[in-house]
Amino acid sequence: MARVSLSGIKKNYGGVEIIKGVDIDIADGEFTVFVGPSGCGKSTLLRMIAGLEDISDGTLTIGERVVNDLPPKDRSIAMVFQSYAIFPHMTVRENLAFGLTIANAPKAEKDAKVAEAARILQMEHLLERRPSQLSGGQRQRVAIGRAIVRKPGVFLFDEPLSNLDAALRVDMRMELSKLHADLGATMIYVTHDQVEAMTLADKIVVLNAGIVQQVGSPLELYHRPANIFVAGFIGSPKMNFLKVRVEAVDATSVTVGSADIGKLVLPRANATAKVGDEVTIGMRPHHLTVGGAQDITGRVVLVERLGNETLAAVVLGSGQQIIAALPGDIDVAPGQELHLATQADRASLFLANGLAA
Repeated sequence: MARVSLSGIKKNYGGVEIIKGVDIDIADGEFTVFVGPSGCGKSTLLRMIAGLEDISDGTLTIGERVVNDLPPKDRSIAMVFQSYAIFPHMTVRENLAFGLTIANAPKAEKDAKVAEAARILQMEHLLERRPSQLSGGQRQRVAIGRAIVRKPGVFLFDEPLSNLDAALRVDMRMELSKLHADLGATMIYVTHDQVEAMTLADKIVVLNAGIVQQVGSPLELYHRPANIFVAGFIGSPKMNFLKVRVEAVDATSVTVGSADIGKLVLPRANATAKVGDEVTIGMRPHHLTVGGAQDITGRVVLVERLGNETLAAVVLGSGQQIIAALPGDIDVAPGQELHLATQADRASLFLANGLAA
């Protein structure tokens, strides 16, 4: 396997800068996910690592080699695309062995590597079938298997689950996690789905408009977002944001207030907010509870019952709307007045520039 390092990586198309100076270190054996909205540059960045896009500036290192000018075949990488990209006229066995066949590998070596990939992916019974006889999930496993037989230093995945239905996506997520554990491989995975990022990653890289917004573990990004963009992108349902004013600051806390929330004391050491600042408080829907000493009062306008939890959309006095994730069997209905309390120690605070306070 291999370590991957990106230093000052940029990509320009004509006079337009798409990737704007990215610095990332991916450890040997780490599962790293690039996540962000459509058009943020995550797939472009992956294609630059793969050698499918030229690097305009910066240094890309895989293992101990600078690979900026190396063709894809010499980078010790294997890529799995959003489309399965398997040959319809070949059997599963022939698809798995294709790269080794092109490289003129001995038959014994091909057979051994194909058998190993089929065992890892539990595909032994499918080896003589053609792609038309496979389900979507099985076809994706063939594409992954073709990458495995090459024994690359780095696996690259470009939204490989986006063509699958919801239930199959969950199954394939679990298979990819198991595959990573079994192989101990360096994997870089691109998705716009933050749930995939949270469930798969050792490390998440959040991108927006070609700029890295934050790098960290899933829980670090969830609990300590660096800015309001990351806070709103990571987590489902998304974080609630309310405009408030700073009323007091001391060594251990910040007191904020508004007509919607009254006064709320947030534990904050060395906060950068100052009295009088207009700031934004962020509250996760799952950190809101019914009742409590620090009430937020609003009227329910929508209820979504998901079985294990109930999502309630609540309009506050100012007209702002928040979402509360409540117990699944709670008695709540549209039109009802609801009193909510937030867990102040879990709330986030953001300055006017969007950075965490």
